[in-house]
Amino acid sequence: MFPRPRLKDSDSTAADVEADYAEAIADRLATHGLYTPPAGTEGIFVFTIRAVVHAAALAPAMAARKVFVIGDAERMVSQDGADQAANAFLKLLEEPPANTNIILTSSEPGALLPTIRSRVIALRVPRLTDAEMTVFLADEQVREHLDTLSLPRDRADLLRLANGAPGALLARSALDEAWTRARRMLDAATGGDRADAARTAFVQGSARARGQFSDALAALTLLLHERARTAVARADEVGAVGASRAADAVERAKASAEGNANPQLVTFTLLRDLEAALR
Repeated sequence: MFPRPRLKDSDSTAADVEADYAEAIADRLATHGLYTPPAGTEGIFVFTIRAVVHAAALAPAMAARKVFVIGDAERMVSQDGADQAANAFLKLLEEPPANTNIILTSSEPGALLPTIRSRVIALRVPRLTDAEMTVFLADEQVREHLDTLSLPRDRADLLRLANGAPGALLARSALDEAWTRARRMLDAATGGDRADAARTAFVQGSARARGQFSDALAALTLLLHERARTAVARADEVGAVGASRAADAVERAKASAEGNANPQLVTFTLLRDLEAALR
């Protein structure tokens, strides 16, 4: 299981979820397992959690065990009114059937709910070494896929961009766009130019661009975390507190972005809050 667009039917059944994932997995197989990180609007929603809990209760038909892999587990979406499903998943983590293993993967383990972290054993997977990345880049199917992207041709440049994470290459254009948008929002909030702030909010696009907007908010969070760490290193208490408050404002904006709020309107409010926190 991994983040997917929300199914249109809020009462989607386990069979609906199974059909959706069968199609998604077929798409990944068609690209030899090379795929970009999930878009900002994709998540692991409650109906997916219900499907996992349902499947875990069934005995395996052929194998001796069942293994569930929940990719990008920090993208589990908690929803009001879905406490029963969430509690059932936590119960499954705490006491899985004897023939069942559950593996959660995350590049942001700190973003996992504390109730989930307390029920799992953490295993850190390090970045790939340059030697391992060189083997990856030498694969013919990988080369064919990377040739379709706007990436440097030189292997040394690819190693530097990947920094031990192959997925960073596959999502390079999306990541660059997210960082550009995030820096633009931070500059607009701290520049004191209301006209520039308005322009920055306007270019966030309509609700149809919510995925790109959510990616930009995630990048903005990282920028503010770095700003807070720098302030702490300099013993700048005011700066550290301001960056922390700004990060809280971004989290509120993320919550609004998960709903039906227009990214432009969310950005207007966010820039105002960032200006107040970072002044």
